Amino acid sequence: MKELHIDNFDFTLPEELISHNVLDNRLQAKLLYVNGEEIKDYQVKDLLNFLNKDDLLIFNNTKVIPARLLGKKNNNQGATINITLHYRLDNKHWLSFIKNSKRLNIGDTIIFAEDFKCSVVEKLASGEVKLFFDYENLFELLQKYGFMPLPPYIKRENINNDTDKKNYQSIFAKIEGAVAAPTASLHFTNSLITELQEKGVKTAFLTLHVGAGTFLPVKVENILEHKMHKEFGSLSQDTINLIKDTQKAGSKIVAVGTTTMRVLEYVAKQNNGDLIPFEGEIDLFIYEGFKFHVVDKLITNFHLPKSTLFMLVSAFAGLNNMKAAYKHAIENKYRFFSYGDCCLLEKQKKSEELC
Repeated sequence: MKELHIDNFDFTLPEELISHNVLDNRLQAKLLYVNGEEIKDYQVKDLLNFLNKDDLLIFNNTKVIPARLLGKKNNNQGATINITLHYRLDNKHWLSFIKNSKRLNIGDTIIFAEDFKCSVVEKLASGEVKLFFDYENLFELLQKYGFMPLPPYIKRENINNDTDKKNYQSIFAKIEGAVAAPTASLHFTNSLITELQEKGVKTAFLTLHVGAGTFLPVKVENILEHKMHKEFGSLSQDTINLIKDTQKAGSKIVAVGTTTMRVLEYVAKQNNGDLIPFEGEIDLFIYEGFKFHVVDKLITNFHLPKSTLFMLVSAFAGLNNMKAAYKHAIENKYRFFSYGDCCLLEKQKKSEELC
């Protein structure tokens, strides 16, 4: 396979287009429709016009945990240790990103509160730190002492943790474990779901616990050399049954978010295009030339330049089409990233060559 150069996926984004807050009325967020070379402006409320009776919307029902912690080392003195948990290894061990991790040694204790602490188990060559939490009620303690792990590009002078606990969570959030939100789902309200269901649009769910690795940049020139981060996902037989019924009827499978797409296409890729119940690690890297087996349409936010997510949408809708779409979005002042606007992408009918 020919080399795919990182510069093919670069674009210039004005900093003022990065959204730091959600809209009060989420249905008024902009929706960019991309179907091949066709690019048109709508709002999220207009999704009703693009989905038909018996189409299937599939959501990620993961729930974001307050995974950012502020603590002190050992004797509760010295500089504050800023921790972001990002991958659960088992009930008591987590991989984390820690600012100034060089200050830490194996065996150190990090104290967050009188009743909450952890110990340093291992420092990995990747820069991650393995931590041990000796608690059965860890998620309760995180809710009490943790902060929502907002993406690094969201910057505000006054961050209200209680507000973000509400805003950085979809209405479908159910299974605790994510440290980043499946942000396409943030555009959906109960009223919109009701209208879609009244039209005959069906809904289904799966789980992918989004990790902080989703924000890591691709640092290699040849993207085939990029090592994809792992996330835990699951797909049930009930959802598979709905998918197969939808496909038999000739209706469309609509993935809400790249996280949903990665679960569906990972399971299908592992089983020669078929879907079977799954629970385990997912590290699927989707780029130009990938064969999509399940998803017909994708609802997703706007992604960072040179990111694996921009590579994913380019593989799905066509690189040239996505470059044109992002150019249009920038010129028309769309709001970018997690708290920003979104787009509805139709799967390209045939592969296009990289320029």
